[in-house]
Amino acid sequence: MKKCCITFLLSGIIILTAFLFRGENTPVCTATQGEYFRIHIRANSDDAEEQLVKYAVRDEVVKLLTPIAATAENKAQAISLVQSVLPEVERIASSVLRQKGFSYGAKATVKREEFPTRVYGDERLPKGEYDALIVLLGEGKGQNWWCVVYPPLCFTGATGENVRYKSLILEKIEKWRNRG
Repeated sequence: MKKCCITFLLSGIIILTAFLFRGENTPVCTATQGEYFRIHIRANSDDAEEQLVKYAVRDEVVKLLTPIAATAENKAQAISLVQSVLPEVERIASSVLRQKGFSYGAKATVKREEFPTRVYGDERLPKGEYDALIVLLGEGKGQNWWCVVYPPLCFTGATGENVRYKSLILEKIEKWRNRG
């Protein structure tokens, strides 16, 4: 009975908070700038073929990173997990480039960089410095594909389909509720 009342009270607080902070311009994810870990895959150039190969690389890198990012409980852990597979990210990206007939390779690094304001669906990331996985294809001077590794907002499509949202608060409530 006591557990049920506490669960009901916590649920009410969460729902009330959601209604108080919702609005037209409110981002879907409430993480602060410092809590984001981004990914940018930068094409060699803006040539049409090099832009297309960027998406082929993206698809393969996302296949690798999606299950890894899903296990991260915080940004620091997401960064650590991604850093542990940087050689694999480079191997996969370079392999796609070779298969598509490009002679240059790929370089993957995790670093903090300045980024302009970006919008993905309802999510707006303001201009500022972000930690990011940067995958440079060749010289990396072309347009990039970007997304957010943590919190895991997206990893497929360019228009927001299959966007995945995660609530750590609800996960903790579920764990607590299932303990007893």
